[in-house]
Amino acid sequence: MKKIENYINGEIKSFSKNYLSVEDPSKGEKIADVVLSDEKDFYSIIESSKNAFESWSKFTPLKRSRIISNYKNIIEKNIENLSKLVSEEHGKTLEDAKGSVIRGLEVVEFAMGIPHLLKGEFSQNVGTNIDSWSIRQPLGITAGITPFNFPAMVPMWMYPISIACGNSFILKPSEKDPSCALKLAELFSEAGLPDGVFNVINGDKEIVNMLLDSKDVTSISFVGSTPVAKYIYKKAADNGKRVQALGGAKNHLVVMPDANLEQAVDGIMGAAYGSAGERCMAVSVAVAVGDIADKLVENVSNKAQTLKVAPWTDPSADMGPVISKEHKEKIENYISIGEKEGASLVLDGRKCNIQGYENGSFVGPTLFDNVTKNMKIYKDEIFGPVLSVVRVKNYQEAISLVNDHEFGNGSSIYTSDGEISRHFTTNCKIGMVGVNVPIPVPMAFHSFGGWKQSLFGDHAMHGIEGVRFYTKLKTVTSRWPNSIKSGPEFVMPTN
Repeated sequence: MKKIENYINGEIKSFSKNYLSVEDPSKGEKIADVVLSDEKDFYSIIESSKNAFESWSKFTPLKRSRIISNYKNIIEKNIENLSKLVSEEHGKTLEDAKGSVIRGLEVVEFAMGIPHLLKGEFSQNVGTNIDSWSIRQPLGITAGITPFNFPAMVPMWMYPISIACGNSFILKPSEKDPSCALKLAELFSEAGLPDGVFNVINGDKEIVNMLLDSKDVTSISFVGSTPVAKYIYKKAADNGKRVQALGGAKNHLVVMPDANLEQAVDGIMGAAYGSAGERCMAVSVAVAVGDIADKLVENVSNKAQTLKVAPWTDPSADMGPVISKEHKEKIENYISIGEKEGASLVLDGRKCNIQGYENGSFVGPTLFDNVTKNMKIYKDEIFGPVLSVVRVKNYQEAISLVNDHEFGNGSSIYTSDGEISRHFTTNCKIGMVGVNVPIPVPMAFHSFGGWKQSLFGDHAMHGIEGVRFYTKLKTVTSRWPNSIKSGPEFVMPTN
């Protein structure tokens, strides 16, 4: 049986003898054991990270950039291998996994240009013969705690930027699919990254709490559910750390009566059911405005019934299983709740059975119509292939739904009306907005982050926000006095 350990100072190793099972969600079978790290593993990684930071932070930004450039080239050669690792442990289709690796690679490409973004500002003669300038300097040991749904992409939102800024980085990946993180670390070493700059520690909540409590860790980056994001934010902030904690979502896609219906339906299909709905940017609510609702529900239902649900090894699969049996039960319980609440169950994903994979965690495309804002299936993040259609009379009702929901991660509108589009993008209380785009995930040179209960902390991830998060601003004011002594000054200096 495959043993998955830690990546400490350039080596695959661990001290703990305790392990947790890793399962193939397509078959429900154990495929590996992942170490549950202990204090010895943790303090070994802290020591390695601390020593590495001392030297790495002194590398010139250009030297760091060249290593990251090598890393980019090596990842490109290993995309197939990395994608397979993601699919084997997560269950998503191989093409979906490949797409997620490439989106992570885009952040590595962005990080190659960070020397330009580390430049400060300079002002000459802010006072008589006094100059002032700013410097961005690294934080020290930084850490990331990442979720199961994107074991390549989400870590790559974090560590390439942190490391390019001169920090060392500790990654705690999900224990459900940890193999990709180790491979990413090995490839970074192959690119020339000094040992200890990027370490990976596996484990559960015990390791998370060690990271949150450690006086040596300066910042925490997190992606996961809102309850855990709140916990991470509070505990890390209480310990004086910088925090960016991305939480849950309930993303709405508003379909106006003048929308191109075919494009809207295609957008909903991929956004609601792609990756089995296990995306923080998945569309889980379609808001049908006016008389377009009947056609929208009919067309989504017809197309959803043609989707092929199968294991990732089937190249024709549109979606694979959800991550575990426990999560499958949770999703199916929400479907039952929706029925009891009075929503119209148009498609029931609980009836998804695949011959030869009876023990797999498969849930088929599920569609509810006539959902109202008071229903639990509308309020909660289900994180599965469950789409709720809410019918409203007009645009004002639609934007009110979007703005009144506690989550504010992403939202989209499908319309042919530029005025409506401009009003929506200006006035919706959402961090990432799409117009005739179903999943408005920003490119790496912008930043990813929601509003309201979807983000805790002052900075979104990657892009310029990532550079600001992983550096401290220092401002220097300098004068080179002449040899004439003028004596001390006791008033506020002015021009």
